[in-house]
Amino acid sequence: MGRNAPGASAETERAEREHPRYAHEAAITLRANGKIHEGKSSNVSRGGLCADMPAALAVGSVVDLAMQLVFDEETSSEPLTLKARVAWCTTLDEAFQVGLAFIQLDAERIEYLTMFLRYLDDGSDRATPKVRDQPVDDRFR
Repeated sequence: MGRNAPGASAETERAEREHPRYAHEAAITLRANGKIHEGKSSNVSRGGLCADMPAALAVGSVVDLAMQLVFDEETSSEPLTLKARVAWCTTLDEAFQVGLAFIQLDAERIEYLTMFLRYLDDGSDRATPKVRDQPVDDRFR
């Protein structure tokens, strides 16, 4: 059952995901149609992220994404820059929740994304597909 399938449970949906998700609030900056949008991620995976944004983004549009780990009010990581496609966008209170799928990942971007995700991986057991049994380095090559 997929995301929109009737009767799909959250547990079933997690088991179907291709990549483990990490609940993390990273600072997100998107450049879309000449405009800059800033928000925060609610989760990040090898395939994309979910972000809370102040403005709606058109589904299917391609954006330039920069995300930074925030350590405290004065300290953050260097931005990781990636291309992404808006997979979905929905209203959330007075803002929007946006699903972004990473695209056009070259070897260098994959390496940086892998380092970013390693930092988020606390070693907890997650409901993930079979590839979770492989070492993280093998999954992203």
